[in-house]
Amino acid sequence: MAEIKRALISVSDKSGIVPFARELSSRGVHILSTGGTARTLREAGLDIMDVSEYTGFPEMLDGRVKTLHPKVHGGLLGLRNNPEHVRVMKEHGIENIDMVVVNLYPFRETISKPDCTFIDAIENIDIGGPTMLRSAAKNFHSVTVIIDPSDYETVIEEIKRTGAVSRETNYRLAIKVFESTNEYDRTIADYLKEKYKK
Repeated sequence: MAEIKRALISVSDKSGIVPFARELSSRGVHILSTGGTARTLREAGLDIMDVSEYTGFPEMLDGRVKTLHPKVHGGLLGLRNNPEHVRVMKEHGIENIDMVVVNLYPFRETISKPDCTFIDAIENIDIGGPTMLRSAAKNFHSVTVIIDPSDYETVIEEIKRTGAVSRETNYRLAIKVFESTNEYDRTIADYLKEKYKK
């Protein structure tokens, strides 16, 4: 069972995110967020911390670098039952991140627009999102990872019922992440191959 104490939320599709985050917050979950998601949650009256405040490192390069930091990925990948991991994390001020809620830049939707330029397409290749999703999914024993808003209700209901998220649910969600990121990367590769031919 994964008890959720800290969640990182960064979504391009914001449908359902406010009520979901509100439910987490009402249960004492500390929420980290970035950019537009942070603004949306704050405007809804939620108390959140910017990832840049947590890492001590600003968002930079037009938002290309936001979450690629050891305090984020250490918090996702650290093994809670490994004393050496626990020691190193404590030494470097890395806190566990128990949940990641991320959906990716809309690459497919972007390239389907008639006026989409090659530069537009490249800028809509998400880097930090898939990296966080994969880190969280790899450590599914301890981390709940959500890529699809349709899973919000299931996860909240399980937390309400048991106080945590089951290993079975985390496993299912991890599979969904790897399927989704695989499809995402395939779409990018197919697009680039098509452009290369021209």
